[in-house]
Parts: sequence; structure tokens; C-alpha cells
Amino acid sequence: MMTTAKWTEGSRLFWLLTLALAAMALGLLFPAGWSTDGYRLVIRATARTSLLLFLAAFAAAAAARLWPGAFTHWLRRNRRQFGLSFAMSHLIHALAIFTLWRSDPDTFWTLSNKGSIVSGSIAYLFIAALAATSFDAMVRMLGPKAWGWLHWAGVWFIAISFIFTNGKRIPVSGWYALPVALVLAAILLRIAAKRRRRVPAAA
Repeated sequence: MMTTAKWTEGSRLFWLLTLALAAMALGLLFPAGWSTDGYRLVIRATARTSLLLFLAAFAAAAAARLWPGAFTHWLRRNRRQFGLSFAMSHLIHALAIFTLWRSDPDTFWTLSNKGSIVSGSIAYLFIAALAATSFDAMVRMLGPKAWGWLHWAGVWFIAISFIFTNGKRIPVSGWYALPVALVLAAILLRIAAKRRRRVPAAA
């Protein structure tokens, strides 16, 4: 008999998170009648889930180094799954945006502009590249150095994109300062963990 604990590890965790994301999106769309309001609800909800999943992957190793324990080691052990789940969340986010554009272009262009589309497209290219190269076979194919540079550039571009995307909306609502603060905190966490790693080496 499969235990609950097994669903919190490895590929099962990814599929559990994917099912939860799909259920959330459908749960928002059905009551709204698959309308503009429903698509906007999904866009906002998946923006939040994407941020949380990205932060789990982005800060996992640093958290485990600074605060070793069962939870932080679980985060680090499953950061690939959180990264892939982030990609899935943002895929649903993109589908909702695309559907909004097709069904209500006036609202879409009121909420968006060409600059945000360009920067968002670059972020999506990085997300696709990171997801596609999250497997051992791709690491061997690219080589450790190229793989490392790709993932370093990708995660930092995405982190900065989250700061920029939410930061420009702070004048509209102060709540957008919260995701900015969370990403900045994760960046500081990584910097602190990197410094701690260097101190013993120097000593």
C-alpha cells in the first residue's frame, strides 16, 4: 500500500503539485463560466503559485546550508520537482493569458504592452530551457559547465523578472511589495549561504 510520505518525494511530488495546480485552475474557471473574469483569476492565482514554487527551488540549497534540518533537506532534495512544478504553473499561466488575448483582446491590451510581452517571452524561453535540461541525460549532453551557466543565467533572469513585474505594480496596490520582498529575501539568503561556504574554505 502506498504511504502518504511517498507522495512528498521525487516524481510523485511533481505530479501531486501538477494535479493541485490543474484543480485550482479549473476550480476558478468553472464558477466564472470560462469568461474574462475567470481567465484573469487564473492568471493572478498562477502568478502566486509560480512565485512560491520558484522560491522553493531558488532558495532550497541556501536554506539547507544555513538551517540544516528535515524540512530544508527535503526542500533541497526535491528542488528539481519544485522547479518543474514552477514551469507547469507558468505554463497554465501562459495558457490563461493566451486565452484572454484570443477571447478579449481589448482587456488583454489594457493589461499588457509590447515591452512586457518581450520580457515575458524571454523569461518563458529560460523556463522552457531550464525545464528541458533538468534531467541527468541533458546535463551529460550539455556538459557541466554549459549546464551550470544556463541554469545560473536562467534562475537569475527569472528572479529579476519577478521583482520587476511586481515592483512596477506597487503604485496600484501595496500588496505587490510582498512578492518583491520575498524574492529579495531569497536572494539575500543565497548570498549569505555562499559567504558561509567560503569562510571555512578560507580558514
